[in-house]
Amino acid sequence: MPTLQDRTETASASASVRPAELQRRLDGLLEHLPAGVIVHGADGRIVSANRLACTLVGLDEPQLLGVEASDERWTLLRGDGSVMPAGEFPVNQVLASGAKLTDMVIGLPDMAAAQPVRWMLANAYPEFAPDGRLQQVVVCFTDCTALKDAERSLQKSEERLRLIVQGSSDAPWDWDLAGDEIYYSERWWNMLGYHPGEVAPDSEAWRRMTHPEDLASVLGFLQSLLDGPRQTYSVEFRLRHRDGYAVPILSRGYVLRDAAGKALRISGLNTDLTERKLADQRIHELAYFDPLTGLPNRRYLTEQLAETLAHSAHSGEFGALLFIDLDNFKLLNDTMGHAVGDQLLHQVAQRLRQAVRGDACGEGFDEMRCDVHVARLGGDEFVVVLEHLGAVRIEAIAAARAVAERLLATLGRPFQLGAHSARSTPSIGVTLFDGDCTGIEALLMEADLAMYRAKADGRNTARFFEPAMQSEAERRATLEAQLRLALERREFVLHCQPQFDCAGKLVGAEGLVRWRRDDGTLGMPGAFIGLLEDTGLIVALGLQLIEQGCAALARWANDPVLGSIKLAVNVSVQQLRDPRFLESVAAVLVESGANPARLQLEITESVFAEDLAITAERMYALRALGLEFALDDFGTGYSSLAYLKRLPLSTLKIDRAFVKDVEADPHGAPIVEAIVALARKLGLSTVAEGF
Repeated sequence: MPTLQDRTETASASASVRPAELQRRLDGLLEHLPAGVIVHGADGRIVSANRLACTLVGLDEPQLLGVEASDERWTLLRGDGSVMPAGEFPVNQVLASGAKLTDMVIGLPDMAAAQPVRWMLANAYPEFAPDGRLQQVVVCFTDCTALKDAERSLQKSEERLRLIVQGSSDAPWDWDLAGDEIYYSERWWNMLGYHPGEVAPDSEAWRRMTHPEDLASVLGFLQSLLDGPRQTYSVEFRLRHRDGYAVPILSRGYVLRDAAGKALRISGLNTDLTERKLADQRIHELAYFDPLTGLPNRRYLTEQLAETLAHSAHSGEFGALLFIDLDNFKLLNDTMGHAVGDQLLHQVAQRLRQAVRGDACGEGFDEMRCDVHVARLGGDEFVVVLEHLGAVRIEAIAAARAVAERLLATLGRPFQLGAHSARSTPSIGVTLFDGDCTGIEALLMEADLAMYRAKADGRNTARFFEPAMQSEAERRATLEAQLRLALERREFVLHCQPQFDCAGKLVGAEGLVRWRRDDGTLGMPGAFIGLLEDTGLIVALGLQLIEQGCAALARWANDPVLGSIKLAVNVSVQQLRDPRFLESVAAVLVESGANPARLQLEITESVFAEDLAITAERMYALRALGLEFALDDFGTGYSSLAYLKRLPLSTLKIDRAFVKDVEADPHGAPIVEAIVALARKLGLSTVAEGF
């Protein structure tokens, strides 16, 4: 049995071994600890460092032992990347204060490494001796570079998001459905004219501001979104601005759901659609409305007519289409300028609106309850469409005629165009339609044909479409095609009508056009001149006739009789209006070798309806080539003596209406004598037609 002395010796031996064993175990623990540990003495010098600390610092333990905490080899960085002063080092702060330091982020630069800065999360603890003296400081640190990089990446992402939101016109918001907590961004409030905090930011705020007409549909959409599986959404509605008007909003976002599909959160962006709506409206106006008059254009009319015809077919009621063309608009546009022409069109559109305003086809037609549409096709062409004229054809015709007469009266009043007052009467073509209508283009063509009949019947009137007009239009189309071909083949020829003086001597000739057809027959001017003028082909024909006349003069030059006469060739208003006419005539004279003094251009008083200044300028330019001018049908047109004084005329032709019955009509002879006397005073020669 062990004695007391034996137990005492055993205990003493055990106690002498325990500190070394504990130190060994402690050192082993430090070596395997997943953190760097550096122990500083009370003087700040390093007394020990574990293996991970050496690895993290990049120095061996012998290199670390004895190094002061403020040694210049240490360069530490603050969490923001700036250089940390020595006084802020963890060990120095603990040595100075005696208090522990936790969770301090420190950067260790290492420019030679792939990662230029290694970031550490450091904790520093003081150890005190039994007498209370600070004995040493233990600094523990772990590598948090990955965490620091993640933090920086998150900060960058947040910064990007912040800048995107600031630079965007969109307004973020977020709604926690579980807690019924909602976040409205500052932009959300600003979009509606409010400052944040000015209105209670609860989950009912957006409902209170939703337009009453949109609230039911928006709530229905929200409920279907919450009940369904969708994760994204997009919806348009209107929110009330602080100033009272409605702001169109596009709300788009994301729905966060749990594993069971229950909606937990809705986040989104609100976009103010005001500018886009205005742009869409402008695009619609440009596509469907005439910018000059504000009236619907041809495209709009076509779509509206399609609906109108469908309604007519369904209801069995008649409707009417009125095709309106302004008389002599081109003349006004050319003589007074396009700006004045635009003023006229604008005023015409205003009068049309006034004439058919309301649902009663205009004031004074309250008994005719019909829907009315007005449009501008282009140029000086307008259309009025009447719907619901009843199921009785004769009553529909009467209603359409009443509207046409009102339009004639309205547009027939003078227009004030700046400093000028002008008249521009309309010609109106009317056609009825019902369920049997063959189509929109056919309808427009019928009204167009009726309008041309109105022009042919004297203008400033209205005519209803008749089937015979279609046949006439087809005949005119066929004739126009034949005339174009005839011009290409040069089938028009000059026949010369001689002119004699009082002694019976041949002194001149007038070139009269004839159409020499394939079968050898000759077409007279009355059958084709009108259509040539309507289609503009008269310009090409006129040049061909001048070419033939110059060629004849060149052939006659050496003839003892024909070499001294003058040849008159008719010139149309459209030719004088053509800016290339002077150049074309000069070229023909040079090419043919004709004596220009023998060529006389014969005009009618209708040219005076054009801009007189331009007409006179072009006539004097032609006169400078050596040509002469004759005024045909004097006394039947404008007959202003001012024209005789201002224009370079050489001959007056007295209309046959004054000549043919000069002996029988007691007033005929004095008129002829007066014209001859006037011509002599002005130094002009005279030609009596048909004498």
